[in-house]
Amino acid sequence: MALAIEEFLSLSETECERRIIAAKATLGKPVVILGHHYQRDEVFKHADYTGDSLKLSRQAANSGANYIVFCGVHFMAEVADILSGPAQTAILPDLAAGCSMADMANLEKVEQAWQELTEVLGEADQCIIPVTYINSAANLKAFCGRHGGIVCTSSNARQVLEWAFAQRQTVLFFPDQHLGRNTGYRMKIPLEQMLIWNFDYPYGGLSASQIGSAKLLLWDGYCSVHQLFRPENITQFRNQYPAGKVIAHPEAAFEVCTLCDEVGSTEFIIKTVKSSPPGTRWLIGTELNLVNRLAKESEADGKMIHFMSPIACMCSTMYRIDPAHLAWVLENLVQGHIVNPIKVPAPDLTEARVALERMLAIKI
Repeated sequence: MALAIEEFLSLSETECERRIIAAKATLGKPVVILGHHYQRDEVFKHADYTGDSLKLSRQAANSGANYIVFCGVHFMAEVADILSGPAQTAILPDLAAGCSMADMANLEKVEQAWQELTEVLGEADQCIIPVTYINSAANLKAFCGRHGGIVCTSSNARQVLEWAFAQRQTVLFFPDQHLGRNTGYRMKIPLEQMLIWNFDYPYGGLSASQIGSAKLLLWDGYCSVHQLFRPENITQFRNQYPAGKVIAHPEAAFEVCTLCDEVGSTEFIIKTVKSSPPGTRWLIGTELNLVNRLAKESEADGKMIHFMSPIACMCSTMYRIDPAHLAWVLENLVQGHIVNPIKVPAPDLTEARVALERMLAIKI
């Protein structure tokens, strides 16, 4: 019988750490722990691999491990399941660890949008290509797979959009409007050709002429963490530190990203800050755990790291993965029990893998 999570929730952090270390030593190579950049330090330190969601899933798939414990959120564990082999099992320590942005687009709403676009433009498959951010449910990746579409990450969004426009004239981009707009702007797409598709209104709240003239239809979704960054945060920093540099994730608002020196993915932010000269001062607009970790790692080089928002903004759903849940998962594996496995249904898995493989085939 599997151990109950209630047995672990009252454990001290010290006891959880001891039991995690002991269970890892017992389990050995058949188990690999993945730690996303936004994960809390007391969990992150136990990871065998760290990085962004796609990088982690690919590393796990190639690791040969039987069990992939993903300390991230639900869609990440789904991607790990899609890309891993049939002998591998992805596990999410807390099933409540979701993603509010991913939840803003669901299959029912996307299929309704596709039908409405077909009514306005004719057969949507002939003129529109769906592109989903990797921060989305597996069934939306599958939707893209069966409609000739593709998945993107914050690292390769531009290359993916260039590929998409080579296939069809218009892109339906979901679920994050900001990554789509910030990427499209850097591709010189006029703002008036990038329109919001408000899924709460018929035809996205757009007229037939607006839909017909749009190049990039942006789903009305967003990351709540990255919306806490404001232009005035940057203005205040530049007034106080004129020589300072500003960098943000492309999930931040357009008005923020246009004021930055650099815009890029979590991996890009880390590499850019680490490769900057000693003594550089940075204002960073992304999740707090990552910024704090980068600040500690940069102290030896005399780099000064500032968090962009005066409000602490961690990914609250990611934060649900705590040491108690990690210890619970590992000790159950020691006893031969698999708790919280993530299994994408076979039809969705096949079609989602098609969309992911289209992305992986693009030269970056």
